Amino acid sequence: MSKRIFGVDLGGTTVKLGLFDPEGNVLEKWEITTRKEDSGKLILPDIADAIKGKMQEKSIAKEDVIGVGIGVPGPVDSDGVIYKAANLGWGVFSIKEELTGLLDGIRVEAGNDANVAALGEMWRGGGQGYDNMVAVTLGTGVGGGIIVDGRILTGAKGAGGEIGHILVEEHETEVCGCGKTGCLEQYASATGVVRLANRRLAKDDKASVLRGKKISAKDVWDAVKAGDELAVEVAEQFGEYLGKGLAAVACVVNPDIFVIGGGVSKAGDVLMDYMVEPYKKYVFHGSRETKFALATLGNDAGIYGAAKLVVLQ
Repeated sequence: MSKRIFGVDLGGTTVKLGLFDPEGNVLEKWEITTRKEDSGKLILPDIADAIKGKMQEKSIAKEDVIGVGIGVPGPVDSDGVIYKAANLGWGVFSIKEELTGLLDGIRVEAGNDANVAALGEMWRGGGQGYDNMVAVTLGTGVGGGIIVDGRILTGAKGAGGEIGHILVEEHETEVCGCGKTGCLEQYASATGVVRLANRRLAKDDKASVLRGKKISAKDVWDAVKAGDELAVEVAEQFGEYLGKGLAAVACVVNPDIFVIGGGVSKAGDVLMDYMVEPYKKYVFHGSRETKFALATLGNDAGIYGAAKLVVLQ
């Protein structure tokens, strides 16, 4: 039988799983519930059972499985050791060793979920064809995944790529979720865009379709597309912060391309209109021509990247 790879994207609510061929074609994908009770002790056994069940269903022999890749929400080092995942109840342990044991010796590779998703976008998504890429996830927070020469930059303790916590505003007084102030995440995330809009609305009485209601990031970008002047001012401020943050990243890793994903990216190309010029203003000249693209894999980026972890080794 042909060789197969399993890709696993472990989230706080669901576990996404995919069955792949070695070329990166997804043959099947499915989900199971993430059972977090009892400090997350059920999670890896549930994943192992799901993989074994699929192997039995598809008559896949153990020797035909190249390996299992898994992305998890926490810092993971290059040896597959996770350094705590608070929302799962996990401490420090080797995911690689434990899941390999549960799978009767099948090889396992593990990584941080944001980094793994970046790997997926490089392999089969918006960054396809580039070996040096930075994936930027603009969601509730700002996440990042850095790929250098086709491999994830993990850092010493798996915390590489935390671009959401680059300092972009030294005069900020509100505290970020990380405990610092002035982080990129406070302005370029979905909650950050709303913060910027509410601050602008409070500044004066300028007319805007955003005034007088509880707004979302989508409301702001819809207003920008409609030509609302106040919303455009918010977009310009958003772009200034994001451009500055990505320029700092580029000065260190000099990527071929930034791939922008996450919920905020659903605003589409209008995002590029406001962040590319500030980026070029702040960046070192050697990275001024870095390309920008939108992510294409959506919620499947994690399973693709997890499968790619296995192919890389």
